[in-house]
Amino acid sequence: MDTQTAPPPATDATIPRVLATEAALALIETLKAQHGPLLFHQSGGCCDGSSPMCYAQGDYMLADRDVRMGVIGGAPFYMSPSQFEYWQHTQLIIDVVPGRGGMFSLENGRDVRFLTRSRLFTDDELDRLAPLAYGPDA
Repeated sequence: MDTQTAPPPATDATIPRVLATEAALALIETLKAQHGPLLFHQSGGCCDGSSPMCYAQGDYMLADRDVRMGVIGGAPFYMSPSQFEYWQHTQLIIDVVPGRGGMFSLENGRDVRFLTRSRLFTDDELDRLAPLAYGPDA
């Protein structure tokens, strides 16, 4: 499994707020083939800890204030505004590890689960972050 946590090479390009490892991208493609378009929502720590939860689009009700961090494997990635306050200075790296997926997440039952890794943005990267969008129509 790819567990990339190093910063991307320095360029003038926009820095993504969320990335996915090759293992995560492969699982996303498998889930898309079975369930159609997907979305992710970073769990706030209730029942499933702080796991990134994967849903079929339309199966999870996004709030107007949910923050769209970016897109991984064609799937938009959201979190609540309160979660964003904690994560805003970090790049999220979505990976796959052995284990059970979140109770409501689509990878559940496959003996693997999505995992959020993170790293702090450098000062240079903070000036070049991808723009945010909000709500289900973002």
